[in-house]
Amino acid sequence: MKAILTEQNPHWQGEHYTAVPRERLSTLIDYLPLRQIITISGIRRCGKSVLAKQGIQHLLEQGVHPTNILFLNLEQPWFIEYRHNAAYLNTLYDTYLQLANPQGKVYVFLDEVQFFQNWQVFVKSKYETGNIKFILTGSNSSLLSNDLNTLLSGRSLNIHLDTFSFSEYLRYLEIPHQDELSRTQQRIAILQAFDNYLQWGGFFEVFTAPTPAIRQAILLSYAQNILYQDIVPRHQIRNAATLERLFFYLMTNATREINYTTLSQTFGISDKTLRDYLDYFEETFLVKRLERFHHKPKERIKSQKKLYALDNGFLQTATKPTRNLGQALENMVFIELNRRALNLSYVRDTYEVDFFDGQTLYQVSYSLEDAKTRQREIHALEYFGEQLHKPGLILVADPLSNTDELPVDTVATWLLRH
Repeated sequence: MKAILTEQNPHWQGEHYTAVPRERLSTLIDYLPLRQIITISGIRRCGKSVLAKQGIQHLLEQGVHPTNILFLNLEQPWFIEYRHNAAYLNTLYDTYLQLANPQGKVYVFLDEVQFFQNWQVFVKSKYETGNIKFILTGSNSSLLSNDLNTLLSGRSLNIHLDTFSFSEYLRYLEIPHQDELSRTQQRIAILQAFDNYLQWGGFFEVFTAPTPAIRQAILLSYAQNILYQDIVPRHQIRNAATLERLFFYLMTNATREINYTTLSQTFGISDKTLRDYLDYFEETFLVKRLERFHHKPKERIKSQKKLYALDNGFLQTATKPTRNLGQALENMVFIELNRRALNLSYVRDTYEVDFFDGQTLYQVSYSLEDAKTRQREIHALEYFGEQLHKPGLILVADPLSNTDELPVDTVATWLLRH
């Protein structure tokens, strides 16, 4: 056990953690001095462990002694036989105290904490009795929030981490983009990077893979790992094959409205089971449903939903992979607006607008070259702009698209301006 602890904590031997800084690191740094437990939630492989280790590196640079920081990746095979025994977490912690003999405040990072049953009992006991700061990462939204709220209501702060944003991707590529001048000078490089990001999304291991075939294989493995390791065992799903087929079918139809009746009939499952499966996909950050705008909250909840993937790369795992760039562009805009807006919806009544964040109406179109497309997008924004008294913006991929009636911006530029 001591060897395992030592192996998982190379900073005890003076090693440093280096990686592309994530945008959420500043929030983590702000939260570290506070008493509350920090939770870092996000889809598998989005970089939660790396963000946690960047937090460790910050603590080391602030003068915290290395042995006062414990990092445990609870997903590792060493712990499989103990996952049903929360008391083993106490054993690990006691062994750490004997091995490292920390003095003063201790920082405990538990990575992928949901792999241990009743982990929250251990965290609560140590939180209330010791001088310990907990930082937890997890790949299931309801597990983290529900379990912590049950035992430690109001004593935790969450940081949600998505896959790499476009700005973070450019930072990895070392393409300057922080100001208007650098974006102008690097225009061609940024547009080339945008095309790649539009297709393959923001998973680090995906966009750094050497070939499209390897990228697609990695994305398939990510999706299947989530389905078969996070969803199937937790919810004791017997018909796992149907669950898998449903997910990849939904990737074919991402950005479209969900018809629960049609889907349940297509897959031979009940309406309740279908809705449960969609809930599980959302809990593990694979997809998100978007409500139709209505002034009454109850009507929004009852409205027909549209479904989006939470990383563009998953569109390449669809049952019928497509190069529908309009679909990919709309999905990308959704992901970015979902990062920013708490009250995002789509609007439909005579016309349809893709997104409304409470302040601005957004219409997404790959190009405005076609006259009918241009007029349709403009009329929809003008119609709802008058009704809701809100401005509209058309987001396009084609940098040559323009119109005199309403503001137009390229998605690549828009992503970097906010």
